[in-house]
Parts: sequence; structure tokens; C-alpha cells
Amino acid sequence: MHIFGLTPNAIHKNMSKIIYSLLIAFLYISCSSENVQPIPSPTETMYFPPLTGTVWETKSIASLGWKQTAVQPLLDYLELKHSKGFIILVNGRIVLENYFNGHSASASWYWASAGKTLTATMTGIAQQEGLLNINNKVSDYIGTSWTSLPLAKENLITNKHLLTMTSGLEDIANSDAVDPASLTYKADAGTRWAYHNVYVKLQDVIAQASGQSFENYFNAKLKTKIGMDGLWFTSGNNSVFGSTTRSMSRFGLLMLNKGKWENNIILNENYFNEATNTSQNINLSYGYLWWLNGKTSYHLPQSQLQLPGSIIPSGPNDMFMALGKNDQKIYVIPSKKMVVIRMGDAADNVNLALSDFDEVLWQKINALYQ
Repeated sequence: MHIFGLTPNAIHKNMSKIIYSLLIAFLYISCSSENVQPIPSPTETMYFPPLTGTVWETKSIASLGWKQTAVQPLLDYLELKHSKGFIILVNGRIVLENYFNGHSASASWYWASAGKTLTATMTGIAQQEGLLNINNKVSDYIGTSWTSLPLAKENLITNKHLLTMTSGLEDIANSDAVDPASLTYKADAGTRWAYHNVYVKLQDVIAQASGQSFENYFNAKLKTKIGMDGLWFTSGNNSVFGSTTRSMSRFGLLMLNKGKWENNIILNENYFNEATNTSQNINLSYGYLWWLNGKTSYHLPQSQLQLPGSIIPSGPNDMFMALGKNDQKIYVIPSKKMVVIRMGDAADNVNLALSDFDEVLWQKINALYQ
């Protein structure tokens, strides 16, 4: 019998060729599929925890491809160095949250000078609402004679000089005092960088400009809008904020997202960019009360020395930081979509903002993913 003009023998040969070709194709496809890379998942969205309650999404060390073996050495170091609370967020989700030395998630702790960045943020909010201009002189808002300087020298000092630590006021002799008699002349505003508690006068500027207490304005425009807890209190000459570690994390997350909470603009991006970049040409590692990593030089509090290199060599170059006395830390790392929070007692000796602890801590954090 012939089919389509072919003999049985020809049909058999053709069928063998077809089966052989199909087998080769199947083996090729099977082998190739082993080498096909999985389709990358869409870029993960930034997560924002609800404004109330304790719900907060988490992300595992394993899901990030980080090293589980590096976690315990980091936690051991934190505990050894008198830490109270520690959180790492990636894309807003909690990767690590640990409490030490009797502290807990519900316990509050002081921010110290890390809270300066709250005042810087409130200054930007007041400016975007048209209540003040950072380039205007301080005396436009709180009146003259707020220092003991001659009027011409006092009128050189703008809100921006307070934001950038370039008021020119004496920074050592009068310690943290900010009464007029203690605010004495050292240099013209804008010509000298010196870490000084006089930045706190911005809280008076905001109160006068807004017609309400600084704390009420803060609560309405920032605290409740991102779900923070905490309160302000006075300690000597200092205005200090205290909160839970998670509330500090919320503020760090707001800054990671350039002043936006979900789709709500809390702080406009232009001001955010000014605040988190070099703000003057003396201390390149200082913005608007934020410290900046990865610059070519920096100054330390109570020193006029210019030191070469990055503040924290082991830390990411794009990191900006809120640093407080006794090692209160907010580290924001845009390139890694990461926020790191540390609260606690001084890791070693009492310090104003920076210490060797930062460098070793970042070596431990780097070990998680390097």
C-alpha cells in the first residue's frame, strides 16, 4: 500500500527522521530551560506602616540574599556597646528589630542631637507654607537683641546660618547656653562652621511665624502625619525629643522617600535636597543639621580642624545621618533603600555626635550583604 505516493519503506524512514528531530528539539529545549534566568519581579514598592497600631511588614534576611551568619555578630556588638534599640528597614519593611539591656519596643528614648533634623524638617515645612524664608534674618521673626552682638552683626545671621551651623557665634566658651548674654561674637555669619546649640532658636522662629507653640506645630505638620509617638522636653539648655525606636524609624523612612509619606508631600523635595547635600563650603559633610557621608573632608563638633576623607569610611558614600550625643543614630542610605536606627547609651565614651562606634558598626552591617 502506498500513501501519498510513498512506499512503506520510505514512510518508515521519514517517520524515523521526524521522531529523531523531535527528540533532539525536546532535549535542546530541556537543556536550554535550565539556563533561562527567571523573569525579574517588578521593583518592590516602598512600604509605609499604618499611622496607628503596631502592624509593620517585615522582610527576611534570606529573601534579601543577606548572610544569616552575620546577624548574630552584629547583635552581639550592639549589645556589648550599650545599645537599647536597633532597627534596619529596607524599602520600609523591617529586616531587623532588636532591643537590648532592658529596653523594649514600647519604651521611649531620647534622640539628643539626632533630633536637630526634626527642627530642620519643621523649618522647611514652615517655609513651604509661606510662614518664613530661610534666607531672612533671624531677628525678622524673634526681634532684635536675641544675641549680645552689635545690631549690624546680629542682622547678618539668617535662619539658614542656624541650619548650617555658620552663625559665627562663640561655640566653646558659653557651652550650650542660648540666652542673649551667652551668644557672643566670634566671626561674621557665614564665614565659620561651628557646632552650636543656637540652632534651637529656629524653634522660636517657627513658633513666632506659625502663631503657635513649636510642639503644637510639629505635632500637626509632622508627628501625626507619619504616625510617630513621642514628645519634646527641656534638658538644661537643650530642647530634646524622645520616642520609641519605631517612631525614629518612621522619620527615617520619610527622609528615605524624600519627604513624602505614601503620596502625601510632608516636606517638599527641593528643600529635602538642600537639607541632605553640602550646605556651605566650610564643612562639606554638613547639610541642614544633617551629617553627610562620602565627602572629601569634614569638621567635628568643637573643632576647627578640617579632616580629610569621609566621616564613616566603611559606610555608604550616599548616606546622610542624624547623629546625637551618646550614639543616637539615624542612617539613611538611598542607594540601598535602607534606614538604620540605633538608640542607647554611649557605646564607649560620652560624645556629641560622632564616635569610633560608627565605623565598626558599619563594618558589621556591611558583613550582612558584602
